[in-house]
Amino acid sequence: MRLTRFMNKRLCGSLLISAILLAPLAACSGGNDNGRTAEARPASAAETVPFTDSAGRLVDIPANITRISPSGALAQMFLLAAAPDLLVTIASEYAEDDRKYIPSNVAELPVVGQFYGSENLNLESVAVIGPEIIIDIGDPKDTIAEDMDSITKNLAVPAVHITAALRSTPEAFRTLGKILNREAQAEELAEYCERVLAQTDDIMARAGGGKISVLYCLGDAGLNVLAAHSFHSEVLDYVTDNRAVVDEPSSRGSGNETDLEQISLWNPEVIIFAPNSVYGDVAGDPVWRQIDAVKNGKYYEVPSGPYNWMGSPPSINRYLGMIWLTKILYPEAADFDLYAQTAEYYRLFYHYELSREAFDALTARSLAAN
Repeated sequence: MRLTRFMNKRLCGSLLISAILLAPLAACSGGNDNGRTAEARPASAAETVPFTDSAGRLVDIPANITRISPSGALAQMFLLAAAPDLLVTIASEYAEDDRKYIPSNVAELPVVGQFYGSENLNLESVAVIGPEIIIDIGDPKDTIAEDMDSITKNLAVPAVHITAALRSTPEAFRTLGKILNREAQAEELAEYCERVLAQTDDIMARAGGGKISVLYCLGDAGLNVLAAHSFHSEVLDYVTDNRAVVDEPSSRGSGNETDLEQISLWNPEVIIFAPNSVYGDVAGDPVWRQIDAVKNGKYYEVPSGPYNWMGSPPSINRYLGMIWLTKILYPEAADFDLYAQTAEYYRLFYHYELSREAFDALTARSLAAN
């Protein structure tokens, strides 16, 4: 099984088994439990209820969940929004500049890695910390049922998967709210997502068939692209004419490699540069200046903080990407206050009050044509 192969690569088997055996004993002994002792937990914490996850697996999960480990960055973002107080681990560390957007109790949690993507999940650490459940949220892999079963079996902790693509995100929040007994909070998050989807649908209907041609360029040299029909290009494909049509779209966030000759042939009206790419250099580069988008000053950098608004990872942050992209590409149809909608997102999903000054700093290279 995939997890068995992963464990063999990452861990010494004897140490992992010891950690798994010791974790339940530590929980029962009333030792350090992220500020809670076993005796302090509600009596209902030991009760379980059946839950059928998005992979079709019937899993017994705690009726009163108080300790959660996300399987990766996508799940971490959902849980940060819906239940930051229940997290006991995080999949990836927040950069120093991004920590200001994140509740301090979350930013300081142990970093244990992720099951998918970089595949650096430290199972030994997870076992010692002792979550009550591991939650995976996002695009289901072909082996998702096998993977979740493997985690459940090897860590003696229920693992569940909740599918969340762009349009199923509201329902994913509602499912999460039910299993965490946070239905009111999850409903508020779901309704925000539904409003953004409806708004975007309306803008695209008003824009008609005249989608603006766009390339999303990333990488140190800006020579990777998010190819059309890839999971990472879902928003881009929806609101633009994504010119990056390739035979084998990459499923990774690094996109597909290309070159300036191909970018020149695609010749989009607008180029979107990922953060930390070549946005600041292209105006002075004679080759980039031959491309219409650069020559006409129609290029922008994706805002980022604490996450890239267009993806990386491709999770709920893409809702910010939708409101930002429609505002810069179709300003006549997108007659809404971008700051107001962005500030609402930061309040709901990051629990952060975004000032106008902070918004202006985030979007300094992202709103005005060059």
